[in-house]
Amino acid sequence: MTPLRSKRRQRLIALALVGALASAGCAHLGPKTVAVDRYDYSEAIADSWKRQTLLNIVKLRYLDLPVFVDVASIVSGYSLQTGVNVGGTLSSENAVQGDFAAVGGQAIYTDRPTTTYVPLTGEKFLRGLITPIDPKNIFFMLQTGYAADFILALTVESLNGVRNRSITAGAVREADPEFKRALRLLREVQTSGAFGMRVEETRPKGSAAVLFFRHEDAPADVLEKLAEIRRVLKLPPDQQKYVLTYSPVRGGEGELAVNSRSMLQILSAFASYVDVPKAHLDERRAVSVSGDAPPGSGQDVVRIRSGQERPADAYAAVFYRGYWFWIDDGDWQTKRALSAVMFFFTLGETGGTDKLPQVTIPAQ
Repeated sequence: MTPLRSKRRQRLIALALVGALASAGCAHLGPKTVAVDRYDYSEAIADSWKRQTLLNIVKLRYLDLPVFVDVASIVSGYSLQTGVNVGGTLSSENAVQGDFAAVGGQAIYTDRPTTTYVPLTGEKFLRGLITPIDPKNIFFMLQTGYAADFILALTVESLNGVRNRSITAGAVREADPEFKRALRLLREVQTSGAFGMRVEETRPKGSAAVLFFRHEDAPADVLEKLAEIRRVLKLPPDQQKYVLTYSPVRGGEGELAVNSRSMLQILSAFASYVDVPKAHLDERRAVSVSGDAPPGSGQDVVRIRSGQERPADAYAAVFYRGYWFWIDDGDWQTKRALSAVMFFFTLGETGGTDKLPQVTIPAQ
């Protein structure tokens, strides 16, 4: 074999080896998708949860039935098929066609996510929707750092008989001045770290949540605020701890009666702050809530805006009955309230999924 022929043969062999190595040395596809998919799916689920909650709040103002659909599972399947074809012809020295080499490749990428949705319905869900939230869960949230005035104003109808702002048959009853004063004092005392929560075993009832005030090394101004909280809420002045109980009226000796709201009540209270279009109010399509402060007056705690144009900068926005309803991204009070509603939705034990229908939508 001549030197030229030998070099040609070596080149063909090297080309075949390169193709084989390229085909066998592909990196794994799965690990690379974790960082991207985990972020994208979590962001999509969070955004859809916000929009669903906002939509149901708006629907309640229109006396429409709130419907919740949960994301039960996401199965994301990937496939990547690659192939390399290497071929060649080594001719004799006198052949007319000469030497020939060919390299070919192909890649097929497939992404097939399957999302399973579970409509929340049934006895367990409805019971969780109308059952008041356990008072100890509300106060344990204060222990985690949530502001006392914000959480209690959102989740409590009354404290020891002192009533919060409430809505009945479309009419708003403003909160008692004592209730507002108690919330401000509790917030200030909370900031100083002068009250806490614990669970104690009592007989024969079992465990009970206990709210206690700390007097050790407390400044004089904090002690004065604690004393005023007792006066405003009609609590015994000489007690340091109170057992939390659910009751719409004043509690007994050593008890702090908490008339906590259900999730349906919380959502309905939130719905009273929706800016319903005037045309819909005139046509009696939505409930007209009397007693609300005019939007933008500075007295409204939260605000859900409305308009026919899609908002450019919204924290959450939904399209309903020909109008857009949204929460401004710069409205931190309303954003905080919506996030708290979503959190309390889990505390209300409204997520029962036993024997429920499932809707599975495969994406091909």
